[in-house]
Amino acid sequence: MYIDVRAHRPRGLTPRRDVGLYAYERVVERCGLGPVAGVDEAGRGACAGPLVVAAVILAPERRRRIEGLADSKLLTAARRERLYDEITTTAMAWHALIVPREEIDRVGLHRCNIAGMRRALAALSVEPGYVLTDGFRVPGICAPGLPVPKGDRVAACVAAASIVAKVTRDRIMMELHERYPMYGFGVHKGYVTRAHAAALEEHGPCPEHRLSFVNVARVVAAEAGPEIDASDAGEIDWEASHYEDTADQADVA
Repeated sequence: MYIDVRAHRPRGLTPRRDVGLYAYERVVERCGLGPVAGVDEAGRGACAGPLVVAAVILAPERRRRIEGLADSKLLTAARRERLYDEITTTAMAWHALIVPREEIDRVGLHRCNIAGMRRALAALSVEPGYVLTDGFRVPGICAPGLPVPKGDRVAACVAAASIVAKVTRDRIMMELHERYPMYGFGVHKGYVTRAHAAALEEHGPCPEHRLSFVNVARVVAAEAGPEIDASDAGEIDWEASHYEDTADQADVA
């Protein structure tokens, strides 16, 4: 016997796609599971610099709605900075966790990402009743949760977390640009571009390059000589060139 599952969904408990970024939070809070935390990261696909994971619990929508909230990659740098200030000023709770390059190379990127999300959520000053994550499930977190595909584009708290993570990491990369100006970190923020690849070939990796990325490991192996295989240069499980470079796409708008 065929049962139409959609007919048995409680009315008002399924987010509609046409009601804006706050739909997920509104539905979860209506079920009595608030407050809702969003979590996202910045720098996962970069071959240099830290990974930054942020968790945000926004103030209830009826109190304050943040206008212009969106996926951080779709915003200009100036607009991200303005929204960062508003989010960190008005949010019920927020936390940004910095995972250094050394930990990424030692533990592995994905494990650092998962552990970082747990740690960022645990560090919130308000305990969440529910967690929305961007794209994939995070086991072992402090509350029930839901992975939301493209969460930073459809859920306000995840979009806010993406902005906090992105702005925090961009500021770090600007500081690293001052220390290592030959790589252009201030422009591409450690992601793989032609200019970054050329600088890496010319100067070799700096202490902030991730040896666990294949493109960096190849340079290390080439510098060490033909007797050293690239697989000896780190935990080679991420091919940086597979990640789309979005470092400059939003900043020109």
